[in-house]
Amino acid sequence: MPPLYITTQGAKLRYSKRRLTVEKENKQIAAVPAVHVDQVLIFGNVSVTTPALSFLLENGVNTVFLTLRGRYKGRLVGPTGGNSRLRLRQYERVSDPEWALETARAIVTVKLHNTRTLLRRYARRTPSPSQGEGRGEGLTAAADQLTGLIARAGRCRTVNSLSGVEGRGAAVYFSAFRHLIQGEEWEFSKRTRRPPRDPVNALLSFGYTVLTHNVESAVRAVGLDPYIGFLHQIAYNRPSLALDLVEEFRCIIVDSVVLRCLNNNIILPTHFTITPDGTYPVLLNDEGRSRFIRELETRFNLEFKHPDSKERVTYRRCFELQARQLARGLQTGEIYRPFKVR
Repeated sequence: MPPLYITTQGAKLRYSKRRLTVEKENKQIAAVPAVHVDQVLIFGNVSVTTPALSFLLENGVNTVFLTLRGRYKGRLVGPTGGNSRLRLRQYERVSDPEWALETARAIVTVKLHNTRTLLRRYARRTPSPSQGEGRGEGLTAAADQLTGLIARAGRCRTVNSLSGVEGRGAAVYFSAFRHLIQGEEWEFSKRTRRPPRDPVNALLSFGYTVLTHNVESAVRAVGLDPYIGFLHQIAYNRPSLALDLVEEFRCIIVDSVVLRCLNNNIILPTHFTITPDGTYPVLLNDEGRSRFIRELETRFNLEFKHPDSKERVTYRRCFELQARQLARGLQTGEIYRPFKVR
């Protein structure tokens, strides 16, 4: 079931007569049967009534609070799942250097593979006159560099060295990413975070935030501890395991949606405000945010044939399948197999 996104500032979430309703100034602006909601994402200045809080907690509805810009603030957490043996096995595996390294290596290798696949797909497309013939050559060259980094990842003997290869791969990928964006109105030279310095980076950061919380929901549903990861080391208040699983989906979902929005005029420069504020130099307005969330949801709910199981699944369902596969690996010792695009 798709999440309930609440982005209207000053709105209030209520629960009454088995329905979740969103109101503003005593006027109802949205209403859904409560039984159809399994996740709520709340952005910015939105209040939640006590009956709504009780319903969300009692029914295990994953509820995430974010700033208007998409920065994580916290979540409602009800009773912890009862699979303590699985979490104990997770803690044991993360303390096993060889098993942790193999898992992290699999994640990095597939992330590099998936980004290489995206670049090759765009390189095969006939360039428009405005893009020039050199565009395809540049994308092919970047894809070739990623091939070399995939081989290097396979030789890494520590997670730190593996992280270095992953970082180099991201630099190569994003140096080529600007060639995937059509239109001179969009400037992108490199990936910047905290804060993103241009509209393209703002969209990427916002999309990664939404993706992370969707994946974290799947991790929690399976019974794993989202804060204990293998590639991403343990840090205070960082969902390291969720971030591990996010890596294989970044370019498949968020980057693809960003390119679709920019290249098809779904998101326009008028949807952004550039400010001198060092904390939030680029602001996405309400209309732009709604459009981007709509496109993300379309991607999350896209059906395709799973390359391993051959069943028809959505990407949101795939998050859960990957989390369950990792859970099985923790229990059996089998190395995790990330989601690899063909």
